[in-house]
Amino acid sequence: MAGPVIDGIETTIDAFHRDGFRLVQPAKGAHRSGIDAMILAASLPDGFSGTLADLGAGAGAAAFAALDRYPRATAVLYEKSPLMAACARAGLALEGNEHLRDRAQVIEADVSLDGKAREAAGLPRERHDWVIANPPFNDPRDRATPDPEKAGAHVMRPDLLTRWIKTACAIARPGAGLSIIARPQSVVEILEAMKRRYGAISVLPIHPRASKPAIRIVVSGIKGSRKPMELAPPLFLHEDDGGRKVTARAYAITNGKAALNPWQ
Repeated sequence: MAGPVIDGIETTIDAFHRDGFRLVQPAKGAHRSGIDAMILAASLPDGFSGTLADLGAGAGAAAFAALDRYPRATAVLYEKSPLMAACARAGLALEGNEHLRDRAQVIEADVSLDGKAREAAGLPRERHDWVIANPPFNDPRDRATPDPEKAGAHVMRPDLLTRWIKTACAIARPGAGLSIIARPQSVVEILEAMKRRYGAISVLPIHPRASKPAIRIVVSGIKGSRKPMELAPPLFLHEDDGGRKVTARAYAITNGKAALNPWQ
């Protein structure tokens, strides 16, 4: 469905969670949300009712999905791109998203900032109960995308993951959680950045099917915990029969009917 024109950019309105909520996102030339955002939203614990920070929120897919599943939660969406932040605000204004509107705030901010600059940008210390993040994950040596908006959402800069995790820890209350979705090859950098900041770390691999290597990981942890790390049971997206049938667990998770529960 065609959406509003924002700063001269055509957008679409797309339904998620079986039309539980809708999203305004650029029709082309920018990152478009999909299954990664739904999986990231499912990383929150069952019954979550606190304040959520979504770093690099884009059009708001992951935060909206979390709010749709957890009616007592609130969220702050941090997004550097003015276009994507405008899409998130337009999404909150959509008919059918009334149940999200009063529980979400969109702030334009660079989440890689540090110290006083970070706080001045609207990222206060020890405010949130959970932080989720879907940072850019393409290596700069990968094939470059010509569109600057899409490049900003996709291309990982040096130390970017470390900076984002440092911000996540700074804005989280003691005992709060962090969940980050990334490519498997980023696991070493993520774990190194979480060291001495997070414990009870869980690494959950996501496979297209049981016979294929993981294409994503969700790494979660608890700020200040001293519990050891563990590997969580993997999520398989499709049945291992060569077809495209989605597994029952993946269907439930991506449609807001179940949580990842990485510690169970």
